[in-house]
Amino acid sequence: MKISQLAKRSGVPSKTIRYYEEIGLIPQASRDSNGYRDYDQADIDCLVFIRRCRSLQISVEHVKKLVLVQMDKGAPCNEVDQIINEQLDKVRKTMDELTLLEKTLSTLAQSCQSNIVKNCEILNRLTTEGESMLL
Repeated sequence: MKISQLAKRSGVPSKTIRYYEEIGLIPQASRDSNGYRDYDQADIDCLVFIRRCRSLQISVEHVKKLVLVQMDKGAPCNEVDQIINEQLDKVRKTMDELTLLEKTLSTLAQSCQSNIVKNCEILNRLTTEGESMLL
């Protein structure tokens, strides 16, 4: 199948497929006699796997490792577990940061009772030095 068909069936844009080939995330496609790339079901499966990993915001570097690891069906899952646990830790840290951001923005939103910019407590708190002024 051609790259446009692969893109449609895998849900990965053609440009991204070419990029993945360029960086070695997927192997270079075989070529037909006319020079067009030729793909098969294994390529679809690989790209769907990569797309799902990337949707979990797993880095390209870690996706490369996962692609390689799954080639040895008898290998232990230690590396897979480590990658997923690292990603889970990153997500939890991001959630903590977003919770703090939400609290800060909520505090700011509730701080101003004025309708005049010169008395705006939001602008005052954003202008005052020190992060402790926000919370």
